[in-house]
Amino acid sequence: MKHTEFATTSRGLNRESVPIRLWEKAKVLGVWNPAEFDYTQDKADWEGLGDVEKDFLILANSQFQAGEEAVTLDLLPLIRVIANEGRIEEEMFLTTFLFEEAKHVDMFSRFMREVIGQDSGLTPYEDDYSRILFHEKLPEALTALDTDPSPAAQVRASTTYNMVIEGMLAETGYEIFFRTLGSYDIMPQHREGIRLIKRDESRHIAYGVFLISRLIAADPSLEKVFNETMEELLPLGMGLISENFARYGDPAPFNQKADDFLDFAMGQYTKRMTRIQKSIGKSVEELYQVKDLFMETEEAVPA
Repeated sequence: MKHTEFATTSRGLNRESVPIRLWEKAKVLGVWNPAEFDYTQDKADWEGLGDVEKDFLILANSQFQAGEEAVTLDLLPLIRVIANEGRIEEEMFLTTFLFEEAKHVDMFSRFMREVIGQDSGLTPYEDDYSRILFHEKLPEALTALDTDPSPAAQVRASTTYNMVIEGMLAETGYEIFFRTLGSYDIMPQHREGIRLIKRDESRHIAYGVFLISRLIAADPSLEKVFNETMEELLPLGMGLISENFARYGDPAPFNQKADDFLDFAMGQYTKRMTRIQKSIGKSVEELYQVKDLFMETEEAVPA
């Protein structure tokens, strides 16, 4: 594709836009190195756990590991579509997505190897729901952009990735880690790593809300695509959480109850729907400047 002009030499960057403000955050907050983590205390804490507690954490970490690898492998088509549309501010921020998702793969891999002592042979921890979501729905939605870059396909891709995989499932996963490890005050380095991942992905979700809102603002009929995609994936997401807890009975290890996390996940689902609905009726120009609607509060991420 030939270029006819460059934004930075014709109109200049829109430095007040949502994507550039997220870019400025990512340059500062997204630079951390899992190779520098000290897992000494985490290893000692791991050795003090019972077999069922260990199994519960292997399940949670291995499914997170699979999800992070899936988005790392599948993200390029979204970046390519935005680049082909010449949206330089958005592409600049999207470059941080791939770096950060790869960094999350690195972190979980290091934790699994250095603390748990097992970073392979974990496929038995997959179930039908995780296989459908990570092996099928996510790659289908994102790789479809290679042949269909339409706004409708972009809405489906971002809804699957940002609103469901990150905005619903990953955030429920963080909550599981914070409530289990935090309530027992164990594995401080892993808790810090999860906090940093959550902070990274708060920016991803903020961009996803912005992207879907921008697309719906340009074509209100796309709200239906968004709603249909969310409704299709909701049972799968809730099924994944239910199935994970069903392995262990009630209460699950660390005295956790499935209903608490199902309620949390549904709250995240509702939150994403509400954030998109708030943007309906706004113009594309208005959305580029809205601060509070898209900028996640990173200071609210638990320590």
